[in-house]
Amino acid sequence: MSVPVVADAGPLIALSKLNALPLLHLLYGQVLLPGAVYLEAVTHGERSGYEDARTLRSYFEREGWKPVPGITVGADLEASKLDKGEKESLALATQSRALLLVDDESARHEARRLGVPVRGTLGVLIEAYRRGLLNAEQLRFYFQQIESRPDIWISPSLCRRLLHETLAE
Repeated sequence: MSVPVVADAGPLIALSKLNALPLLHLLYGQVLLPGAVYLEAVTHGERSGYEDARTLRSYFEREGWKPVPGITVGADLEASKLDKGEKESLALATQSRALLLVDDESARHEARRLGVPVRGTLGVLIEAYRRGLLNAEQLRFYFQQIESRPDIWISPSLCRRLLHETLAE
């Protein structure tokens, strides 16, 4: 039986911008989406005219992935400075004993503190490479896209370091 996977908005938005959403299904089968994450990544994104939000909605509909409503966020998480989507993602991942897909460093720190395993956008791409879903050239392409796009907020130096380490394995 596979480990459940919960996604925060950051990796979903980044993978949508890269046209790499199908990797989620190939790697994890299904991804749980907190309601606040869907609201942020899809509903608000569509209202703002973001193409990646429409892509996300279409992908979720095609996969049959629906937002998980009514997630209870504990007082300790509620008091944190994380945004609503990060709080719900972390609460759902904790309750489901799931892998959390999240890029935000504060949310990753909080997840580690709570013993929740994390993986970010780059980790998803590296896992796809290691499982043979991407070849080295495709991995390079995605990392270069992330480095060069001003609308994906992942450190270029982190991209270069992880790409070098991964391809050197």
